[in-house]
Amino acid sequence: MASFRELLASTKAEICEVDTEQAEALRREGHTFIDIREPDETAQGIIPGSLIIVRGNLESQIESRLPDKATPIVLLCAGGARSAFAAKSLAELGYADVASMDGGFNKWKDEGRDWSAPLTLSAAQRNRYSRHILLPEVNEEGQLKLLGSKVLLLGAGGLGSPAAMYLAAAGVGMIGIVDMDVVDESNLQRQIIHNIDRVGQDKVESAKETLVKLNPDLDVRTYNTRLGADNILDIIAGYDVVIDGADNFPSRYILNDASVKLGIPVVHGSIFRFEGQVTVFDPLDGPTYRDLLPEPPPPELAPSCAEAGVLGVLPGIVGSIQALEAIKIILGLGDSLRGRLLAFDALELSFREYQLKIDPDNPVTYANRDRIEIVELEGQCMPVLGKAVGTSSTS
Repeated sequence: MASFRELLASTKAEICEVDTEQAEALRREGHTFIDIREPDETAQGIIPGSLIIVRGNLESQIESRLPDKATPIVLLCAGGARSAFAAKSLAELGYADVASMDGGFNKWKDEGRDWSAPLTLSAAQRNRYSRHILLPEVNEEGQLKLLGSKVLLLGAGGLGSPAAMYLAAAGVGMIGIVDMDVVDESNLQRQIIHNIDRVGQDKVESAKETLVKLNPDLDVRTYNTRLGADNILDIIAGYDVVIDGADNFPSRYILNDASVKLGIPVVHGSIFRFEGQVTVFDPLDGPTYRDLLPEPPPPELAPSCAEAGVLGVLPGIVGSIQALEAIKIILGLGDSLRGRLLAFDALELSFREYQLKIDPDNPVTYANRDRIEIVELEGQCMPVLGKAVGTSSTS
């Protein structure tokens, strides 16, 4: 029966092993570093950019975390033993270009090479977000991304309520809320972030009160103001995603033009009676609101919820999908609704999907971002010509 040393020597003879200097050269060439140490070890320091997968989860998670088996990989542990056995295991799984770093992180650090103290979850956070961490597609790395993310909600009403609450529960670190309305009793049929004790209170403050009780670590920024050409760029700048829960066309158009100018994705949602729609407008890689609706319909064809009514649970469904899409964008998970419009009929309990395409005649694009001017023109929402190219306006 072989001893551990003999087994290790035999394994190293079968794999590709590199020293720290060679590993650093491979890192510069773009090889993916996978750190297989335990959480208490990686808490002491990591090589920046490393993919962290605990050794015990490597075989079960690697194919979902790194599906391309041609990706060049450098494995590392503390000293080089665990990474050697892991390299052999990955080769057996079909990964074609895998090396183990001899000496591991300890030697790398002792030699003064590039390393950093990583952001880590506290014990309380690991417990709170344990169901996320169990998902290989999210894990601790993804949860840290959520905690470092910023999402802005346009509206603290029917759509903003469920979206905000699920984002807060998921651990999104900063949530901004834009709304200049106050809580009314008629809101409580669907706007679940508010309650009867807050009737007459500013909606942004009512929403903040609910969210910080749900997650006290959350940073909530409130904007109790009308969204207009004079402030929208300042408000949305710095956010990773905007969730559009507006109930009027002027706000949607001005949001579109500002988000296109800044390159910020927008998760759009709308509701009417028993029907809802959700899509993702990504100015960097997909159609935007002006590709869907170059100009607003006449008022008589677009009554508000106050005029036409809405089933109370409907915005809960649509707003939850908006929160889901925002989380997917932050984590880079799955297929977003970019270029797809999802329509929901509550009476039929059916979903239909429609493809959205970029309008080649739409002048308000990210490529023209430096020429976009955010302006408001009374009575129209068509792009107007500025000094060089089409600019946007809202009513």
